[in-house]
Amino acid sequence: MGNILIVEDESIIRSALKRLLERNGYKVTEAESVTEASQNDLNNFDLIISDLRLPGAPGTDLITAASETPVLIMTSYASMRSAVDAMKMGAVDYIAKPFDHEDMIRTVRRVIDDHQNRSKTEAQISNPDALADDIYTDESGDRAALGDLVGSCQPMQTLYRRLLRVSPADVTVLIQGESGTGKELAARAIHQHSPRRDNPLICVNCAAIPESLIESELFGHEKGSFTGATAARQGLVEAAESGTLFLDEIGELPMEAQARLLRVLQENEVRRVGSVHARKVDVRLIAATHRNLKKLVKEGRFREDLYYRLQVIEIALPPLRERGKDVLEIAEHLVSKHSRRLKLDNNARLSKEAKEVMVRYDWPGNVRELENAIQRALILADTGEIFSEDLGLAQDDWSVPETLASSEPVTEPTANNADTGSSAETQEELSLEDYFQHFVVEHQDNMSETELAQKLGISRKCLWERRQRLGIPRPKKGASNAAAAR
Repeated sequence: MGNILIVEDESIIRSALKRLLERNGYKVTEAESVTEASQNDLNNFDLIISDLRLPGAPGTDLITAASETPVLIMTSYASMRSAVDAMKMGAVDYIAKPFDHEDMIRTVRRVIDDHQNRSKTEAQISNPDALADDIYTDESGDRAALGDLVGSCQPMQTLYRRLLRVSPADVTVLIQGESGTGKELAARAIHQHSPRRDNPLICVNCAAIPESLIESELFGHEKGSFTGATAARQGLVEAAESGTLFLDEIGELPMEAQARLLRVLQENEVRRVGSVHARKVDVRLIAATHRNLKKLVKEGRFREDLYYRLQVIEIALPPLRERGKDVLEIAEHLVSKHSRRLKLDNNARLSKEAKEVMVRYDWPGNVRELENAIQRALILADTGEIFSEDLGLAQDDWSVPETLASSEPVTEPTANNADTGSSAETQEELSLEDYFQHFVVEHQDNMSETELAQKLGISRKCLWERRQRLGIPRPKKGASNAAAAR
């Protein structure tokens, strides 16, 4: 079943663990220290189980020495932080002493199975053709997508590598990022490239469930455990058995639910609301938040022990404003995706002017805001071409380029301009709205919308909104062309 090396200086624990593993069909080799363990070819083992504190070098030295073999660290509860540090160094997991026999065998079996499947998974990942629909590269050879994540910028390249690195390792992952950056998409990518990919992925938004119901929803309940509990019900943790549980906005989880979740992570068991019996579960947890959990810990609003359990692997998602021209790559992808979904046959495309605006825009709502803007534009666009006014972006979040900020100022109309009226008194009392209306009416036949907006020092969206408010229609293309010809 597997070849295991035990590194433990206490002979009683070492002998007991050896007997337990051999009874379950494993071949076992013993060592009392890192030095003695290193006399073996460490990469010939399927698993190394090592105490954290050993005479001489610590057990974590084996992580580097056995680069191809997973290392499971044993430690006492008092050394919880040291165990978390060990996992950051590359330990596959840790287990507390004194350990439960069933828990130890379950962990050993899981780690060895993952190790044996990992080479197959990595071979698939290294071959783009094997996952052509999921991972593809752009002209430069950079990865341009992973699952539903899209983008070729350097921060995304780093993100893809990290996601693929942690996917096969069955450890807890904490994803951090602003709202709308794609935290659930990252969780799905991890699940899809893990050995659990053929089992359920259960996604839960902790902020969307009322506090009074969240424990029942996550952990289940027994019949009669509270008013309205007319039958026993399985929770979402149990529903994710053998798969992955994704808890979005975990910072919103109430303290009582945090305690129950900690037990799931520590003991691999769940106790339903109203039950005195615990049920064993095999679930990988991926959590996500846009909040600062460390700050919540200091404020007493998040359990410190749960925080350390969650932060084994941390992954940060870059905001859209830091991803450069990825916004256009994502936009093109979304135009294609939602055109199919909405069954549009107008061959929708982004205009050059819309692309310029999208690159300048700050996207406070990140990819979620971009997706909403694309869907809106596809529905409202008069033709197959999408302009900035179709996107409905908030003007306050536009970054005005220096070229527009320094545009030639518009000379205020005077009484000498025949089209603005003959009364000098009228010209002296022109309001901003009057000035706007006179200027647009005078110049719209020989200027494009972009040129008008630039001359007025406003955005195309603002120009469009003022047209609507003042009832100034855009000239017909034929009239505009005739004027230009004259």
